[in-house]
Formats: sequence, structure tokens, C-alpha cells
Amino acid sequence: MPLSPFPLELLTTQQMARADRMTIESGVPSIELMESAAVAIARVASRILQRTSGRRVLVLCGPGNNGGDGYVAARLLRAQRYKVRVASLVPPDQLRGDAARAAAGWTGTLLPAQECDFHGVDLVIDALFGTGLARDLDPTAQTLVNRLNQWRRETKQNVVSVDIPSGVDGTTGAIRGAAVEADETVTFFRVKTGHLLLPGRSRCGRLTCAHIGIRSSTLETLGVRTFVNAPALWLSALPRPKVEGHKYTRGHALVVSGGASFTGAARLSAAAALRSGAGLVTLASPSDALLVNASALTSVMVRPADGAKGLAAVLADERKNAVALGPGLGVSEASCEQVEAALTPQAYRRAAVLDADALTSFESDPFRLWRATRAAPGPVVMTPHAGEFGRLFAECDNDRANRSKLDKARDAARVSGAVVLYKGPDTVVAAPDGRVSIQSWASPWLATAGSGDVLTGVVAGLLAQRMDGFLAASCAVWMHARAAEIFGPGLIADDIIATLPQVWRELCGASD
Repeated sequence: MPLSPFPLELLTTQQMARADRMTIESGVPSIELMESAAVAIARVASRILQRTSGRRVLVLCGPGNNGGDGYVAARLLRAQRYKVRVASLVPPDQLRGDAARAAAGWTGTLLPAQECDFHGVDLVIDALFGTGLARDLDPTAQTLVNRLNQWRRETKQNVVSVDIPSGVDGTTGAIRGAAVEADETVTFFRVKTGHLLLPGRSRCGRLTCAHIGIRSSTLETLGVRTFVNAPALWLSALPRPKVEGHKYTRGHALVVSGGASFTGAARLSAAAALRSGAGLVTLASPSDALLVNASALTSVMVRPADGAKGLAAVLADERKNAVALGPGLGVSEASCEQVEAALTPQAYRRAAVLDADALTSFESDPFRLWRATRAAPGPVVMTPHAGEFGRLFAECDNDRANRSKLDKARDAARVSGAVVLYKGPDTVVAAPDGRVSIQSWASPWLATAGSGDVLTGVVAGLLAQRMDGFLAASCAVWMHARAAEIFGPGLIADDIIATLPQVWRELCGASD
């Protein structure tokens, strides 16, 4: 995975429509945008056909400008001497504007999409519906999409989608009745949020973002607050050791352990915090787990801390400027009290990471937690997976009005006043100020016990180095995923920690 595969900004379908409109109003003919888009589509299709020695192309065109892109791409591929047919959902005389002009320029074979035969085809271009789709596909379109997907599975031939696989909501990533399963998707100007959010992301295949003549300056008026989680987002803020520095200038993270039977998770977090650059890491341990933790740790210090009072005493040292609670902590009133002790307002900055049991303990009274997070003396990052999110943010976790994971995370950050790192294959990080990042890739090998505990530690380590909460959470997600990708099959949580130095080497090299 390259460090920055896409432009940083992510757009909703409404923002993309506005960018198109502003470009046309500035004097760029809309047909030029369509021609440029078709050039990019034809380039990708031709590359696949050359690799597979294919010659026969079927272009499926819809009733709007997405279909217009398909007609122009068909003309360009035919000029390259590929054997091209076009199948349209609607007769050309029902098209309007640029789509009608594009269809008029096609002089080859044209047939109704409902009657098209995929037999003998080497590649299909899906130009049925783009990111502007705002409703479920009608039965006719769903039948066509299902036929296309079945053909692809049976023949192993390629499908290239224009803008987004037809049937995927360009903003939420939801499936609108049915959706094309593409091998490659060519989108334009900027990637849309629906390309990266599941389940839409799983339908896109390889994603290409093509420039078609819309100026980057257009972004200034769109109010973009959503970004691809890539190093370009946070690399300049990534802390690095200084020659004149020492361990205390690199921050001191405190990780809170659970009882004697549940200590492993906190130790994983502590080790990850140290590997993430914190100058010192201490494990705050209940007395009954002190020997267990002390015998298993070397670089991480261990201090006794029983309950909320014990934790408050350890935190009285203002050099401990980041605290992580939750892994193996236990679901109890005592855990609630420890979280509140860690978030108590004070005169100096202290960041916090809350995960697992530190979140679930507040299930019956989430407002109690939010009062604490809003009053905290520094940034707070919460790292729920889907189950924990649903328990803590029930009001935000409904599906009214086709709301996406991004919408839910943004709402949760707003009501809690904390950065919400909503874990999953499409991890979303949302800040209270409206900034959001989406992780565009992740190894399925991360679905292993303890990987979330490691992520909590990485966040804590970066926060200890005084990194902005949103950027620290986004960076931690990326580093966590990159370590898993480097290690590959057979990954367990300890391997993520062991691979972090290699991730650091990549990032430090990228910033040189």
C-alpha cells in the first residue's frame, strides 16, 4: 500500500455536484469534463484488456451523465480497434444534455440493456448509475446488475465501474437494492466517502481517482471536513525525538491494568505505547496483580494503584500526561470511578484513551461518561468497536435517513466532546470539531485477540507526545494497519508491536 494512494480530501455526492457546477460556471464546457472522464475510463479498460488479451467490450449505459461517460468511452475504445457494443437502459431519444450528445456520437452497435447477452464478452464497463444515485435501483436495473454479477463470478472476467459501482450510495456506501461487483472503479476529481465506507468499498475493487479538469482551488468553497486517513493528513504533526530531548520530553503514558486474571490486555497496551514513542510508560496495577505484571514487564514500569483513589494518587505526578483505561479493566462501578478519576479537571494537560470496559461500564448511564469527557483536562479518545458503540451511543447508532458510519461517529464525537475512533474494517475517526478520517484499507488478520488493546496503546503513546487528539487517533489507526500489512498472515497482537519500528522507519523516510 503506497503512503498516499489518493488525494486527501473526501467528498459527499452533494459536494461533488457543487464542484462540477462551479467548474462549468467558470467557463469549462460540461462536455469537456465528460470527454476527460471517458479518457480515464478507456485508459483503465485498455490496460485490463491488454493484460488479459481481451478484445470484446460491452458498455452498459444508464439514463444520466454516467451513461454519457459510457457512450464516450465506447467511442474511444472502438477507435482503438476494440470490438465494442453498447447496451442502454433507456432509448437514446430519452436522454438529455451531455448524455444525449454523447449518445449521438456513438455509431456502433446499440441494444436494450435488458436484452444484452454477456456471452463471449471480455470486459464490461458499468456506466449505469454514478454517485448521484439517490434511490434504490428499480426491478429492471436490479435484474441487470444481478445478471452482470453472476456472469463475472462464473467467467472471472473483469468489470470496470464508472464513478462508483452502480447501486452503491456515493455518500454512505450503502447498497441501494443491488450493486455491481466491480474489479476496478474509476472516479473523478476526488474520492467519495461511499468509496471507502462498507459495504460499498467491497464492491469497488481497485480504485482510480482521475483528474478531469476541475481545479483543486474549488475545494476551498466546499467546506471539506472529511479526509482519507493517509500520512499526508498527520505526518507533519508526527512527533520525533530531538537531539536535545530526553525521556520526559517524549511524554509519560500511564496504562491502567485490571485484576490478576485480566492483565494481558493492559500489558499489550503498555508495550504498544512505548513502541509508539512515549518516553516512559507505567502500568498502574491493582495490588493483587502487581507480581503478575511486574514479572512480565521490563521496559514498562509498574506501580500499585487500587481503585479510583489509588489511580488518582499515581496521577498526581503531572509528568504522567496520558492515561489509557479499558483493556482488561472489568465492567463495574469501580471502573466508572477510575475513568472519572482519570478525567478529573486539573491545572495541567492530561490526555486520555478509553476503550473496552472503560466504555461498556457506562452503558446504563452514558451521559455520566460524557459529562466527564467534556470536563477532561486534555483530549479524550474513545475507541469503540461496533458493539461497544451501539451500547454507548444508542441514539447515534440508528439507521434513520440512510445514515452512514461516518454520520454516526461524527454525532458521537459531538455529543461526547471526545474524539471517537469507531473501529472496524473501515475505521472512522471523528473529532468534536467535525473533522473525520476514514481508513481506506486494513488487513483481515487484524481480527485477532488483543489487536484493539495494541491500538489503544499506540493512541496513548502518541498522545503522551502531545499530538493533537484527532491526528493522534488517525495516525495510530494507520500505523496499526500498516504494521499488520507488513507482517501479513499469521499475525497476533504481539506481532503488531514488534513491527511498529519498521512502520516508523517508513514514516521517517517519507518525511525526509
